[in-house]
Order: sequence, then structure tokens, then C-alpha cells
Amino acid sequence: MLVRQIRGGVVESRHRGSVVEVGIDGLVRRVLGDPDTVVNLRSAVKPFGLVALVETGGVKEFDLSDAELAVMAGSHSGEDLHVRTLQAVFRRSGVSQHYLGCGSEGAPLDALTAARLARDGEKPGPIRHMCSGQHASMLLLCRMNAWPLEEYWRPDHPVQRLYRVTVARVFSTTPEMLVPSIDACGMPTYAFPLHEVARAFAMLADPTAIPATDTRSSLAGALGRIRDAMLARPDMVAGSRDRLDTSIMKAASGRVLAKGGAEGLRAFSLLAGHGRRAASGVALKIEDGGGFDRATSAAAVETLRQVGALDASALRVLGRYHRPVAADPRGEPVGEAVAAFELAPVGELL
Repeated sequence: MLVRQIRGGVVESRHRGSVVEVGIDGLVRRVLGDPDTVVNLRSAVKPFGLVALVETGGVKEFDLSDAELAVMAGSHSGEDLHVRTLQAVFRRSGVSQHYLGCGSEGAPLDALTAARLARDGEKPGPIRHMCSGQHASMLLLCRMNAWPLEEYWRPDHPVQRLYRVTVARVFSTTPEMLVPSIDACGMPTYAFPLHEVARAFAMLADPTAIPATDTRSSLAGALGRIRDAMLARPDMVAGSRDRLDTSIMKAASGRVLAKGGAEGLRAFSLLAGHGRRAASGVALKIEDGGGFDRATSAAAVETLRQVGALDASALRVLGRYHRPVAADPRGEPVGEAVAAFELAPVGELL
């Protein structure tokens, strides 16, 4: 039991889940629940899939900035800053944004931007979809390799074959062993045990610490470039207003990289330094999908507090996520989500 929704002293809802912290060496440091539970990565795959573009030379080919890499690794809010950033990439690459196959369902995520578009009678296009950055990275790969731009999302397209190989390398497996599914944006995504997700984010925290004997050490340069871009521009990873990933990365500046998936999945890269002797990764999954996001955010901040990734100042800044409040029509608090659990320290290799 990770989070309880309490109103008037009555527990209205209970949200169960699992949390695991893993080092780069695969050593489990803390755990609660089942670290072997299998989860779909959903959008948490994005930083790792972006390795394909970086390794292929896309950063130099298209003169990509930190902001542009970060929006490709993120799930943005569809604000104007995200749209302008991606439009600049499309202009330089000579690729039309009309090839985007992510659709526009639910876009933009940012409520103020959505209200403005509705007021002005503007229908949001695919570029405002939170996954358009990921899709843009694949279109750039298609441009570099002279692959068809049409229907790049299909599993048999060359760019998807490259994407599968890249994800398989990150998780030290083969493309044939991957467990695929289709994300809401129409893109393939893959499933792994929760502890493997945590380990992948540990490697993202400090790619240079991947042992030379590990085949994944060849990914270090690309992972480091992507990590640095995401840390430099957290506003591009999610949004400028009320997005958990961005808020955590700003509050714990340079110490934590945050990337959410969907259905209550959250993952974090905890960098070494600031009182931490070695980098690690954390992954958490809320069984019911997140309880209107309140359970995911409350559990995420509490987890980061327990592993020592947040100081008192950061906790104050993240207070609205740590104990999300339900309010009445006059704005008075009438309920709150309370995360109450204890991560047990362990020392086992998985």
C-alpha cells in the first residue's frame, strides 16, 4: 500500500504499487512490493530510443540543441515553446511536420494553451501532441538514411527496426526477445520487469560507470548527451506549468532526472554527488494506473525523499505533489493523498 486518499478522516481510496532502487551494477538498494512486476515502458522509453539518432550522428547533422534533444526525449505539454522548438528542427532538416503520425488526441496537455486555442478557434495539430518530439526524432532518422517518411510508425519500417535494436541494446537483450505493444500515439513500446527499468535509468544517471565488460558501455556517449540535455532543459521534457517531471528536475537541479510513462509508471535517474556516493535508478508503478495522478505524484516525491534525493528546500517546492489536495468549489482543502510507506534497504543482485 503506497498511497491513501483521505477525506474527513475516512480512507476513500487505496493505491497499491511497487518501488525499486537499483545501482548500475544491478544491486537492488531499496525495494517495496514486487520488483519483478512487468510494466510497459510507454513514454519512459523515449530517452533510450533517442540513442539511435544520437549514435547515427543526428546531433551534428541537424545541429541539435539541448532543448531540441530534450523535447525529443520528453512528453511535452504542447506549449508554444515546444512547438517553436520542433518547428525549427523541421525547417533545418527539410522535413515537413505534416508527416507526423502521432495524431492530436488530448493535445495540448497544457490547460492554458488549450484554453487559448479554443478561444481563438484554432484546432491543435499533431505537433502539439506530447509525443511529437519522439516522432520527430524518427523522421530525422528517416531523412538521414533516405528511408520513406510515410508510415514510419509501422513495425516493419526500417526506423522501427533500428529503434527495436537500440532499445534491446539498452536492456541487454535481443530484438526478438522484446515484448512489444502499441502506445497511445501509435508507436511501438516495450515491456520489462520494474527492476530492469530502474537499472536502465541508473545507467542514464552515470553512463561512464557502466563497466567496460558490459556491452552497454558502448552506449555511454549517447546516453550522456541525452542526460545532459534533459537536465539542462527540464521545461522541454514536460512543460513550464504543473508537470511533475519538470518540477522535480527543477527542484533537485542537477541531481535527479525524471521521466514518466503512463498508467502510473515513473522512473528517475539519481546522479552521484550531493551526498550520494554512486548513481542509481528508481522505478515505481502504481497498480491502478495512478489514481488521477495523485497516487503517482505522492509516491514519487515520497520515494525521492526516502532515497535522499531531495533536500528540505526541494520538498517544500514539491509540496503540492507530495500531498495532492482535493478542494471544494471555494478552494478549501477537503481531502488529500497521503503516501505512507517505507522502502526496505536490501542487497541482492537481480
